[in-house]
Amino acid sequence: MTGAKRKKKNVLWSKMHTPHWEDFKQWCRKRLPILEWAPHYNLKENLLPDTVSGIMLAVQQVTQGLAFAILSSVHPVFGLYGSLFPAIIYAMFGMGHHVATGTFALTSLISANAVERLVPLSVQNLTTQSNTSVLGLSDFEMQRIGVAAAVSFLGGVIQVAMFVLQLGSATFLLTEPVISAMTTGAATHVVTSQVKYLLGMKIPYISGPLTFFYIYVYVFENIRSVRLEALLLSLLSIMVLVLVKELNEQFKRKIKVVLPVDLVLIIASSFACYCTSMEKTYGLEVVGHIPKGIPPPRAPPMHVLSAVITEAFGVALVGYVASLALAQGSAKKFKYSVDDNQELLAHGLSNVIPSFFFCIPSAAAMGRTAVLYSTRAKTQVACLISCIFVLLVIYAIGPLLYWLPMCVLASIIVVGLKGMLIQFRDLKKYWNVDKIDWGIWVSTYVFTICFAANVGLLFGVVCTIAIVIARFPRAKTLSIKNIKEMEFKVKTEVDGETLKQVKIVSINNPLVFLNVKKFHTDLINIIQKENASNLLLDDISKCEQNTLLSPLSNGNCSEEASQPCQNEKCSLILDCSGLTFFDYSGVSMLVEVYMDCKNQSVDVSLAHCTASLIKAMKYHGNLDSEKPIFFESVSAAISNIHSNKNLSKLSDHSEV
Repeated sequence: MTGAKRKKKNVLWSKMHTPHWEDFKQWCRKRLPILEWAPHYNLKENLLPDTVSGIMLAVQQVTQGLAFAILSSVHPVFGLYGSLFPAIIYAMFGMGHHVATGTFALTSLISANAVERLVPLSVQNLTTQSNTSVLGLSDFEMQRIGVAAAVSFLGGVIQVAMFVLQLGSATFLLTEPVISAMTTGAATHVVTSQVKYLLGMKIPYISGPLTFFYIYVYVFENIRSVRLEALLLSLLSIMVLVLVKELNEQFKRKIKVVLPVDLVLIIASSFACYCTSMEKTYGLEVVGHIPKGIPPPRAPPMHVLSAVITEAFGVALVGYVASLALAQGSAKKFKYSVDDNQELLAHGLSNVIPSFFFCIPSAAAMGRTAVLYSTRAKTQVACLISCIFVLLVIYAIGPLLYWLPMCVLASIIVVGLKGMLIQFRDLKKYWNVDKIDWGIWVSTYVFTICFAANVGLLFGVVCTIAIVIARFPRAKTLSIKNIKEMEFKVKTEVDGETLKQVKIVSINNPLVFLNVKKFHTDLINIIQKENASNLLLDDISKCEQNTLLSPLSNGNCSEEASQPCQNEKCSLILDCSGLTFFDYSGVSMLVEVYMDCKNQSVDVSLAHCTASLIKAMKYHGNLDSEKPIFFESVSAAISNIHSNKNLSKLSDHSEV
């Protein structure tokens, strides 16, 4: 009797404690994604492309680190630290496989405002000229990096607080036109900040509203002070970079390894500057002394936190928005999921922890993501490999960069912003899809260049919400059509067997950025609910989460589940009679639903579409031109499905 009680007690004890340990392991995998993908890393298939990508990425990290540190008004060596520590932290906590965290132009511009305000150049003459024990740098340089590190620390704390409050779900307010306009405007600011190096001019630091215009007014007023040697070297560097990068892009399928033109240009220009003494002969500005090694960690100065709150919020919001856009784009391209809240934690820790190692604010950059795309990187191992080479630069190669001309470095930065600057081409797309989104893009861009990236972002969000509230009534986004009613309407044309393979969904609401995610969720729920009751599409829901529309999963499911309805082709009809208006996000979601269903061998038809919706969808996506997908009515769509089925049966019979 005692043994039975003891056995029962042990069973109860195991039931009480085993789930807790399993929950803890699951929580660790969720918050440390590296524990999820690292054990399954395929050395044979992934190591070589990740190594090549890591080497190319290291070149980008070093050049951008040096340039963005100067942009942030701190010593260039701190940019190298900012290219190392954030990348390591994000590789452990981040979910973007093709996101490389490091120094970022927009966050550098924002932190420069705090540095120049709290430690202006005029203070340099008042501080002691003796070098500190940290890398032999002056007190002035250490005060400046202290302010930049404080901005990074507080910005990271804000991001972590947003993670705790689960504010990542609020990112649906950030529409693609707003993000595109903000990043394009910020890239314009970065190009403007590099003008003084491209022209070899001495331009005083200018801040505040309309800074963009004041800088160019100063340039034109002092046009005679342009150094011709710097201008010619800048033009030559830009021409070489653009030409070689275009050739790399054009022949990337024929060549296994792209030419690292950035690295070649850095070595060639540094060697030429050293041999010809351009610094003294022509007065070209060079990077200067880069000390070796990494100093011991030190806490950011906490007494300045209250003075950098504005910049910290700007770093937290702008850095996160730009990084999340890249992570989501990467996830969509390579079919895996990204948790918005987990990205907040990853970027928050990538700012908080590195701030103790003299790092400026960090975020993901489009140029680095483009490098990972072009070099066919597979995982975050590429970023970790790049950190090894950055360490090599910090401990060995750094001092050799002394003779790197600033005009060449500025040219590399400007060409690296090409991906952001060519977003001007999106204006034509927005004009054809939704002219209101076109207006939001233009106004957000204007506010960004007139004020700052965070101001432009805030204006774009507020403007978008205000416009949608004025147009958008609250209602359910979807409803399932009454199958018996549809059967009655088409009973003379369609047999019951065909009808059982058709799912008809009615959209009863405008489709805009506020409800596109709910639209996607409702559509999946309806499909799953109908599948569970065995009314429609019996074999669609074999995956853990319905793979019909590729919902947020890692994209890995069995071969059987990834090919639904193998015996009978399934069809989905979207009745758009209630879709009174839409924006760019709504059109993007409809095209995404169509493409995902097409990949899963599910035919999609749209009924009762307006002419503007048909035009927008055809312009936005590569829709199937071989067979019609737009119909005047649901009955016409069902009749088309029925006729296609009969043709398919006739074809199969003739083959037999």
